[in-house]
Amino acid sequence: MNSDLNQTSAGRAPAYVVGLDAGGTRTRAVLAPAHGGDPEGEGVSGPGNALTVPGAQLTEHLAEAVAQAVPEALRGHVVAVAGGFAGASRTAPDEPGRVKAHAALVVALSRLGIDVDAIEIHSDIEAAFAAAPGHPADGLALVAGTGAVAMRITARACTATAGGDGWLLGDDGGGFWIGREAVRVALRMADGRGGATALGASVGRALDVPEDVLPAEPPGPYDTRVWTRARREAYRMHLLPAVLERPPVQLALLAPLVAEAAVRHEDPVAEGILETAADHLADTVRALEPRPGERIVATGGLLGPDGPLTTPLTARLHPLGLTLDWVPDGSRGAVALARLGHDG
Repeated sequence: MNSDLNQTSAGRAPAYVVGLDAGGTRTRAVLAPAHGGDPEGEGVSGPGNALTVPGAQLTEHLAEAVAQAVPEALRGHVVAVAGGFAGASRTAPDEPGRVKAHAALVVALSRLGIDVDAIEIHSDIEAAFAAAPGHPADGLALVAGTGAVAMRITARACTATAGGDGWLLGDDGGGFWIGREAVRVALRMADGRGGATALGASVGRALDVPEDVLPAEPPGPYDTRVWTRARREAYRMHLLPAVLERPPVQLALLAPLVAEAAVRHEDPVAEGILETAADHLADTVRALEPRPGERIVATGGLLGPDGPLTTPLTARLHPLGLTLDWVPDGSRGAVALARLGHDG
């Protein structure tokens, strides 16, 4: 541990900050020196969406992640904590997600014996934006993971939002949207409204549809002597309940199947889904009226070095004079925000 760089001039014990990235699928905590330097501990726990995760469960996830990141011997040396929470916003002091996240975090820290006055709640997107090199204060942020949303960030706070309306009303182009489209084209293939696609077999297999009613793989023109109407009806009767008995957001888990079908099978149906998803994300960015050359910090599993939407979205943003600056998550940004909070 590099304590020397973190020692105060008065010779007191080193000070630390904790940054939290609390998203829809996981909560990540990072411990770092308060005055610069690399992280020295991290922990991971369950979902941290401030609006959808029940308060008691949110507290448990926060406490678990922080406990893993901060050794017991250092818990008395934490001077500031900042969290980027899905479902939270700094638009108003009494914004529901912000209030709930703050309350859960206070309880979680108290449970671990971490007594700190400097606790800052940000949205997960504000934290992700601050994670970019140089920790920028102004620009655009784009998230394409389970959901999809873009924000304009001014002075490290969100000032405008496009998309991000949740799985039922929006998030077009995100993981849920892609997974739902995968099921829809599989059903259309089965009832005769759509063409053959590798997603018929892969989606069915992922949802435990019996092998004896799955379509052929790789797909080809309908062969009714093999995939008969009776087998297609049986496929539908297994697939529909398998989808409906799960929480809707779990459809996002099917998104990788679309990317696999597009690459491995060069499946035109899967390729079409990804192209349309990229269109939706580009429209979401355009809604914020970006300026040529403006910085866009992007995060989420659908973007980045191996993201299936990186190439098509980059092609759509290039004519606007925009490029993506990708970060893996907002934990480093939350550390930067905690340091800023500690420094006043």
